[in-house]
Amino acid sequence: MSVRMRLYLILIIVQIGALIVLSTTLLVWQPWVSHVGAVISFLCFFYILKNNDASAYKITWIIIVLAIPVVGGLIYLLFSKEHYVRRRIRAHAEKHAVVANILDTDGNLPFVNEVDCGRMFGLMEYIRNESSYHAFENTAVKYYPIGEAMFDDMLAEIEKAERFIFLEYFIISESFMWDTLLEALIRKAKSGVEIRLIVDDFGSQHLFTNRYMRHLRAQGIRVMRFNPLVPFLFSFMNTRDHRKVLVIDSQVAFVGGLNISDEYINRTDKFGIWKDTGVKLTGEAVWSCTLMFTEMWDTFSAPHDRINDHAQYKAPPQPVYGRGGLVLPYGDTPLDHEQLGENIYIEILNQAKRYVYIFTPYLIITEKMQHAICIAAKRGVDIRIITPGNPDKKMVYRLTRSYYPALLKAGVRIYKYTPGFLHAKSFVSDDEVAVVGTINLDYRSLYLHFENAVFMYKTPAIADIRDDALRTMTESDEVLHIEKPKRLWSGLFDSFLHLFAPLL
Repeated sequence: MSVRMRLYLILIIVQIGALIVLSTTLLVWQPWVSHVGAVISFLCFFYILKNNDASAYKITWIIIVLAIPVVGGLIYLLFSKEHYVRRRIRAHAEKHAVVANILDTDGNLPFVNEVDCGRMFGLMEYIRNESSYHAFENTAVKYYPIGEAMFDDMLAEIEKAERFIFLEYFIISESFMWDTLLEALIRKAKSGVEIRLIVDDFGSQHLFTNRYMRHLRAQGIRVMRFNPLVPFLFSFMNTRDHRKVLVIDSQVAFVGGLNISDEYINRTDKFGIWKDTGVKLTGEAVWSCTLMFTEMWDTFSAPHDRINDHAQYKAPPQPVYGRGGLVLPYGDTPLDHEQLGENIYIEILNQAKRYVYIFTPYLIITEKMQHAICIAAKRGVDIRIITPGNPDKKMVYRLTRSYYPALLKAGVRIYKYTPGFLHAKSFVSDDEVAVVGTINLDYRSLYLHFENAVFMYKTPAIADIRDDALRTMTESDEVLHIEKPKRLWSGLFDSFLHLFAPLL
């Protein structure tokens, strides 16, 4: 934990303590305060009932509000949604709507029709209608089953950059991986290539101090910390930028689970072999990744540093990469009321005929996601989920395992990646459809964070994703049954974790 984070937590604890003391004092000397608190909790209760959050969120918050009605409503207003800051940011994003304003008016987008795509036409239309991201034809996809192979290609493509390099990552830590990447970026910046970098301030807190930011800017790298940590209860802290994308000249993009730290390329072995996956896009679909980055930059950067002219980054006409299916990069935002990432996963499950293979490091699923997985298995679809064998977070691992019994009972096959930690996030189904990106099967990815992924339909890379899943299963242990907790407290603790899973 960084010094800045320790100070942040201390100040937050002091504020919580002061709030408790103030509330207790007011309740003792001004009894009417308890009635006001109860009214606030009563109003929050009805607000929670009518909003469109996941039922698990509603249940958790209803219990908190009703269990301590005097202050429960105030706790909900402070910590549930960060409404006011979100509303301001949402207003800016909707006003500019970079992706919609540019992609929706681009006459060069392919005509995607129901005859060629069947039911998947409807899913791609849903993505376009809800997020403005489109499908592209003229795009080659290369799949990486391990992080170090992807990193080698990232460095090679950076060396070819002529106009700009955009990077957006949740975690960048002091490491061989970052040092190597930074050396290449500085060299390209000195040659006149525009470098922009977005890092999440929580994920990259150890390295990206104010001093280090000044150092990077002096080297010609324009850098922005997403949602800087500030020690105030009312701050917009819960939502993070979990996306990972590298874009070069709008011609090449890398998307996947890799952050920038040595475990992702297996230069350290704390958790054994770290398995991560990703894809390289070459061709027209990269334009969506470019706009995804520039829209995020303009939404959260200072007014004087905004890009505004996004069209300047469009690539010249692309070479023909063949007609190898459709590629649809997309981003998911917590600022709307559409759970795009979760709905895409569920629709793949609903449409599957033969199989769905899933990589996920965390399995903390909503009721509707669990229902979709179980129904697909019960109607005969071969559902297989690969999770880590060595956990990076023991509490989350325990919660993940607590979902196994219901899934196993429905006929889902579950595997533990015993060589190490599996950090990949992907779906592949029926040799026709796949998703690779940053979206975990947990509440934070599906509801709270900015995420990104690539949807593929009938691209050659889908066979590589399928084969990698099958190969990984042979290296993993299948979970055949889960013993019931031998102690009462153990079962009760698992139930408690389920109840508060949306807040973890």
